[in-house]
This record gives sequence, C-alpha cells and structure tokens, in this order.
Amino acid sequence: NERLSRGEPAFYISAADLLDHLRAAFNPGSELTYDDLFNQVKNAPLLVLDDVRSEGATEWARQRLDQILNHRFNLRLPTVITSDSALEDLEPGVTRRFGDAELCSVLVLGDLRNTALRMPDLPEGLRQETFDNFDLRRLELTREQQQNLEMAYHLAQEFAGQPEGWIVYQGAHGCGKTHLAAAIANARIAAGQPVLFLVVADLLDYLRSAFGPDSKVSYARFFEEVKQSPLLILDDYGEQASTPWAKSKLFQLINHRYNARLPMVVTTCLSLEEMEVRISSRFADPRFNTVFNIMAPHYNVDVSEHRPGG
Repeated sequence: NERLSRGEPAFYISAADLLDHLRAAFNPGSELTYDDLFNQVKNAPLLVLDDVRSEGATEWARQRLDQILNHRFNLRLPTVITSDSALEDLEPGVTRRFGDAELCSVLVLGDLRNTALRMPDLPEGLRQETFDNFDLRRLELTREQQQNLEMAYHLAQEFAGQPEGWIVYQGAHGCGKTHLAAAIANARIAAGQPVLFLVVADLLDYLRSAFGPDSKVSYARFFEEVKQSPLLILDDYGEQASTPWAKSKLFQLINHRYNARLPMVVTTCLSLEEMEVRISSRFADPRFNTVFNIMAPHYNVDVSEHRPGG
C-alpha cells in the first residue's frame, strides 16, 4: 500500500492464489495467457508473495514457485515473502536463497515453535481418569482377574512415577486400559511434566489434515513433535493401521521411539500375533518394553457366568 500510494508499482498476491491463477491461465478462454501471467509475476518491480507454505504442495506448484524465486534472485528483483512456517519446514527451493546475507533478510516475528504449533490436549473425558478413581472391581472379578488387574494398576503407577521403556496394555474394550493410560497422563501433568496423549485414529487424521492447503500446522513439524515427545501415549492401536500409508506412518513413529528409547504407553485390543511383525517385534522386546494383557472383561459385563461353578 505504501508503494502504491507513491504511484510506484507493486504486485501483491498470496501463493495459493498465484498458483490458482496460473492453473486457470491454461484454460483456452483465459483473458491472460499462462506465459503472460508468469512473466508478469517473475518480472514485477516489487513482488509481495504472501503465505508461502509447504504442506499440500504438488510437485508442479513447487516447480512454479522455484522458477519464480530463482528468476528474481538471479536478477536481484525486490521480493517480500511471508510464511507462518519455520524455515526448516519450507521447501528447499524456497529457502536455499535465504542464506545470501547481502540480498536477503529473514525476520522471525514471534516464536513459531510456540505459536504456530499447538499439540492436542488430553481429551476432556479423560481428564478425570486418575489412579484414585480407578475401579479394581474386586466384587465382580474372579480372583485371577483381580490379581491381574491389580498388577496392571501398580505397573501404571510405577511407570507414572518414572517413565522408562514402554508399556503395551492389551485387553478387551472397556477392561480399563485407557483409564490406566489416562491416569499416567494425568499424574505426569499434575507433576508438571510433558505428556502427549493421542488416540491413534485421531493421530492419523491430524497427519492427513496437515497435508491440506488450509492446514495451519506443518505436517513435518507435527510429526516430529509426536516422534520426539518426552512421553507419548497412543490409545487404541488397532485396525486404523490397515492402509499402507497408515502402516508406514505408525511404523516410522514407533521405530523412531524404539531406536531413541523414548518412553511410551500403548493400548490395544490386538494380540501381538495380529500385528505386523515389524511392529510387534518392537513391542515385545523384553529389554525395553512390558507387554501386559489385562484379563478383565468389559466393565459392564457380568462376569459371574465366568466364575467356576456358577
């Protein structure tokens, strides 16, 4: 606006709109040809390119932006670029020219790590799930089931005090796995310690949505935050990992935390035999992990029919 008020030329456009206009210029009925529009942008006396992002960009879009920026860099044409992403999350084709201190100035307005990326909070319904209100179900379970559930409870308490290695809780829906996992999370939060609790289906949805052009979160940064979380709790690992893409993402996550020896809690209704070998082999490593099968049935099931003699 300042330039225009002086009667000086300036070309302002968002990166998304620019790419849309370039695509539309291929249409035979377009008033402006693709080449004319592309050259107008490349050679504008001042170009302001707003909201440059990497998520969801196609190879074609990356190439167009690279051509524009490379042309303007070589001719030393004034250019302003804005982005809500950290430099390391942008495409190399955008950032590789920023290292020229004689030509480029990079200004970071605020802390991108704290403002642009907000990790999911513990779900509202699980914030009251603590060790104090965990029901050990002494009146309804068989003695063997009671002892088993008490062992699962004490294992979770011990882990919450000092998270090391992994706990993989197996068992039927409603047996108490998620309550124990949430109790660990709430205990760590109460102690002022970081924890990331994610339902696996939600995690995959977050990752998919981060690819979208309207996403406010960088896919790469979100996935890195999950991989590096000081304590990660993955709830309800199971059939969500049925597609090749989902299997690949979950393996990358689990393999990274396994190699880095980062603490994790996993709940699942699957047995190890029902999982991919490359996943189950990491869960079952006794040097680092504890796989615990909770024997109790669903909380609402009357287990008297399972008792011997009645």
